[in-house]
Amino acid sequence: MTISILVICIFLVAAVLMFFRKLPAMLALPLMAVAIVSVEIAFGRLTVNDLLTAVIADGALRLADPMIISLFGGMLSYYMQKTGVAESFVRRGAELSGDNPWIVAVCMLAMIALLFTTIGGLGAVIMVGTIVLPILASIGLREHVSAGIMLFGISLGGLLNATNWTIYKSVLGLKGEVVSSFALMVFAVVALVSLLFVTIELWRSRTIRLSGARVFSFLVGIVVVLMLALWSLSEMSEAFDITPLKTIAKSIVSVASLGIVVYALSDAVRARHSMDRPQVRWYAYLIPIVPLLLILVYDVPFVAAFMCGLMYALIATYRRGILNVTTRSLVEGSASVIPAVVLMIGIGMLLSAILGPTYTGPGQYWYDGDALREWPVLVDMKPLLETIVPESFLSYVLTFSLLGPLALYRGPLNVWGLGYGVGGILLATGVPAGAVMGILMSLGIIQGVSDPTNTANVWIANEVRLDVNTILRRTLPYSWLVAVGGLIVAGIRFF
Repeated sequence: MTISILVICIFLVAAVLMFFRKLPAMLALPLMAVAIVSVEIAFGRLTVNDLLTAVIADGALRLADPMIISLFGGMLSYYMQKTGVAESFVRRGAELSGDNPWIVAVCMLAMIALLFTTIGGLGAVIMVGTIVLPILASIGLREHVSAGIMLFGISLGGLLNATNWTIYKSVLGLKGEVVSSFALMVFAVVALVSLLFVTIELWRSRTIRLSGARVFSFLVGIVVVLMLALWSLSEMSEAFDITPLKTIAKSIVSVASLGIVVYALSDAVRARHSMDRPQVRWYAYLIPIVPLLLILVYDVPFVAAFMCGLMYALIATYRRGILNVTTRSLVEGSASVIPAVVLMIGIGMLLSAILGPTYTGPGQYWYDGDALREWPVLVDMKPLLETIVPESFLSYVLTFSLLGPLALYRGPLNVWGLGYGVGGILLATGVPAGAVMGILMSLGIIQGVSDPTNTANVWIANEVRLDVNTILRRTLPYSWLVAVGGLIVAGIRFF
């Protein structure tokens, strides 16, 4: 019990230091791993060699797959920005959406979401924000509404960003289809709540006029649609074999994709002598969904899907000198995601410190042929945590709904703070892997939309001349509602 209390204290100290911004997550996570294992070394249950090999060396490689995929995602993101596809996409959408504030807001939300299925990072936020925020301001939207649309759009796109799915696969050992199907369900919840945010906030700021009865009807309609969607998804998953539908989808997508690629190639041949095309071609706007379709429809491995996405992007934006842009994208796009990669190294070390080394990495010697041998930290933590881990659907939803704000300020349930470490502990104490994913992904919306420590939130707040904590207060009720909805979905599906 003494060791488990010391480990909890290490978590609390790290959380406090990150909360007050005294220690960045990049340093906090590996230092926590070292501190936790050092406690076990002090009690004679582990050795210095275990720390160096089974935790540091093994943990650094534990999330190798997500790291590599992040690099490819960064390359594609940078390419879309430098070729003008992302900027053109937003401007074209603004031109087509007219001057109705609600329609413009929803169109901007949808376009931001589509872009951020592929692009990411503060550079992408700045690039999109400098176009979208003035458009929203020009139609009379209040500052917090514009900021909320940006942040909800980024989170919507992030749910369908295949790069993010690989972390759940690697950390929790889940199958790709389990992660993607749950992400689609949470996407539906976020989409509905985002529409709710736009409608209510425009109504409150008197930008649009709605009667109380219409607002109430809208709220009821959203709840009914969400319940019917969840019910139909659960019924279909249990009662129907979707293989024939997937086969039909593959055939349709294959024919359409072949036609688009052939057309793009012929267009590229015609433009081979041009220094620049007169405009971004319509098929270039499909770049963000190419990796997504390959993964969801064809079950293509993640790295191969992003490689195909880059190849399609090269064809869709071909002009003289494009190879130089491609080369810069490979180098500078990779550099743009290095902070995330470094953070993943720290997360891997923390996971190895809590759960033990992997069976295939440098720490495999620990098991020495005995796959059932338990890691001392895990053995010491289980008795304490088993008493507080929820064991029913109701306790699961209520517990983590109430703990939702702990995803803010780099708290213990923040996916880019201690979240994956806490998730590893929950996993070790018997909580189903899918339910742990439900916690991290659902509460991740609170972090992504409302957390004042996000660089995106800070930049957006500065751009719209608003205090970052005002964005927190205005968006938290909605992002918290999303978290509750996601936990309900996870509880129904995994408990």
